Amino acid sequence: MENLTLAWLPGKPWPLGATWDGKGVNFAVFSANAHRIEVCLYDATGTIEKTRWTLSHFAADVWHGYLPDAQPGLVYGLRAYGPWSPSSGHRFNHNKLLLDPYAREIVGDYTWQDVHFGGIANDPNTMDERDNGSVALKARVVHDSFDWENDAPPLIAAEDTVLYELHVKGFSKQNPDVPEALRGSFAGLSHDASIAHLKALGVTSLSLLPVHYAIDELHLARLELSNYWGYNTLGFFSPSTKLASGFNDLSARDEFRTMVKSLHAAGFEVLIDVVYNHTAESDETGPTLSYRGLDNLNYYRLRVDDLSHHENHSGCGNTLDIRHPRVLQMVMDSLRYWVTDMHVDGFRFDLAPVLGRGDHGFDRLATFFFRHCARPHPLTCQARGRTVGHRTKGLSAWRVPRWMVRVERSIS
Repeated sequence: MENLTLAWLPGKPWPLGATWDGKGVNFAVFSANAHRIEVCLYDATGTIEKTRWTLSHFAADVWHGYLPDAQPGLVYGLRAYGPWSPSSGHRFNHNKLLLDPYAREIVGDYTWQDVHFGGIANDPNTMDERDNGSVALKARVVHDSFDWENDAPPLIAAEDTVLYELHVKGFSKQNPDVPEALRGSFAGLSHDASIAHLKALGVTSLSLLPVHYAIDELHLARLELSNYWGYNTLGFFSPSTKLASGFNDLSARDEFRTMVKSLHAAGFEVLIDVVYNHTAESDETGPTLSYRGLDNLNYYRLRVDDLSHHENHSGCGNTLDIRHPRVLQMVMDSLRYWVTDMHVDGFRFDLAPVLGRGDHGFDRLATFFFRHCARPHPLTCQARGRTVGHRTKGLSAWRVPRWMVRVERSIS
């Protein structure tokens, strides 16, 4: 970082996130209501802030800038300046360092502390002015390069599919034939002993319970428990570091890719369980970690009669507002990333009917489903929720009450 010129250029408002082009890094952050967005650069450990810079260019609700000479490995966080007005749906608090929603790699271990909350503990509508920069989660700029060799999706016909749902950690954690250092990890799932067991079962397709970066809920942390299943996503572009062994010094991202490549070579499809109905920020009393601090009014569905409160269709405190074009874009960009860069073969959507909620309840013609089923590259899906038995045209079920999406195309 010491060699950076810090002569920021305008850059581009796309792609969103931090993107290295070989000569520098472009930063693009969506926020329609912020007055200013800062990029804070940290040392490699993510604990010491080295400098910060304002993204001074704004187009199509995206703040952007380009840092010449910046390289992969750069650690950063975001600060959003704007109104603190919970009654209007705004919860901007520049004292809270925010995680980039498009982070490919997340730095740090999240621990529950009062300093992470945008509002004070007993009155969430009053701003907490303490700074959490040194302990907040950060993003690391990556170079998404991986030697896939001749990897290709198995493309197993629907009538020949035998789907096997499993938890990455639980599957190999107690298998004595898997080296102890690899048990319960992506590397453990793709070990020869695991593959032999899967072949003996006669399955063709693996549906992995959530592998996105997730954190434990506060009520579990207070009981010294954890969310084993991982249905509390914070980072939709980053694999869980808890499921990585660190074998051969691989990042969680590359260990996941190595797993997929090995499973494909053995003839197995790899599908992942995804949770786009809510985030780990919980309700209006929850922490300000990313989305809430960047643009609470647009990222989340808020009660029309009281914008200081969240709609809770997920049962987890908040509901992502897929009606908003930029939020829908984030979900679609995430899905595209996991197919094109991580080579997964499909998805199982948690609480999929929530993704199809319009202004007046569930809509079978919601944009989210249309984007899947009416595009040139067809996907098939299926769901969980109160609308089971009323599937959208083009969606197919594998087990009531679940919804699944399989990618029916080769990966270019």
